[in-house]
Amino acid sequence: MTVIYKICPENLWREAERNGVFAGAPIDVADGFIHFSTKAQVEETAAKHFAGQTGLLLIRVKAETLGDALAWEPSRGGALFPHLYASLEVADAYAVEPLPLGAGGRHEFPPLEP
Repeated sequence: MTVIYKICPENLWREAERNGVFAGAPIDVADGFIHFSTKAQVEETAAKHFAGQTGLLLIRVKAETLGDALAWEPSRGGALFPHLYASLEVADAYAVEPLPLGAGGRHEFPPLEP
């Protein structure tokens, strides 16, 4: 099992829960896919794209549940990042956790799975 992670503002995820589907944050919609990160990438993603932001959630998804709509494509430094070329069914998220901002200005992650 490969776990991938989505950092999402809580208000967007709560709206998705009401609708049963997450179409993506504004950056995802603009890029044409939903951005995910692996365990090795997610903390850097938080620091680079969500610095100082509060009210975030960490969404866990099993990559295998997403089928052919999930592509692994090069991004930062040529690393392969998971990109979902479809909406995410809320039911595909097997865990949703708060991603609080710590006193030092970095997000405090729960234990991550590979």
